[in-house]
Amino acid sequence: MIDKQSRSAKLGATAGFIVLAMISTSSAAVLSGPARIVDGDTLEVTGVVIRLHGIDAPEAGQRCTSAKAGSWPCGEAAMDRLAELLSTRVTCKGTEHDAYGRLLAICQTFDGSVVNSLLVAEGYAWAFRKYSVDYVAQEDEARASRRGVWQAQTQTPWDYRAAKWAVAEQNSPNGCPIKGNISSNGHIYHPPWSPWYAKTKVTPSKGERWFCSESEAINAGWRAPSWR
Repeated sequence: MIDKQSRSAKLGATAGFIVLAMISTSSAAVLSGPARIVDGDTLEVTGVVIRLHGIDAPEAGQRCTSAKAGSWPCGEAAMDRLAELLSTRVTCKGTEHDAYGRLLAICQTFDGSVVNSLLVAEGYAWAFRKYSVDYVAQEDEARASRRGVWQAQTQTPWDYRAAKWAVAEQNSPNGCPIKGNISSNGHIYHPPWSPWYAKTKVTPSKGERWFCSESEAINAGWRAPSWR
């Protein structure tokens, strides 16, 4: 999907609706080996960044409503569970990539358990119905059992991203709220839902800059933060 410069397009491509526009490849890509966690629904295997197909996990800094009307760090919990599932060798298979170049894949643990399905069934992620209905049954069962994110009414990750984007957009140059930071860790961009967003400063004299979309940041050579 090509980035458009209108505000509505930028919001659709970057904020509440992660772009999972699928680009077919000529054959299935199969990757196997140790995995590095990027966030609750993204990992890296053999240097390839993989977005788990059909699911959307809470963002790293997101908190969800608990059964007792308090809140709990659902974003951290989702990453913890994904890390547990991927503690041994993992095999991922996909035939398409999203707009950010990530392989959309189904991943299995060494014993054949499907990671995508387990995260939804255990209440650590939503079925991303906008793009796939593969895990709707697992979500419905988790909701009925009030597991994880379903223990109380809570904000979906896409609504969380959209809300963060809307606020940051009002306080950023030209409505482009993604912060491109340069540090000893390299060129890293922070979208409004990054836990470090408020603490991140953009200093143009150092080569730092603002971006209107994640695709724009990636194409310019910046990368997303690593939460683990």
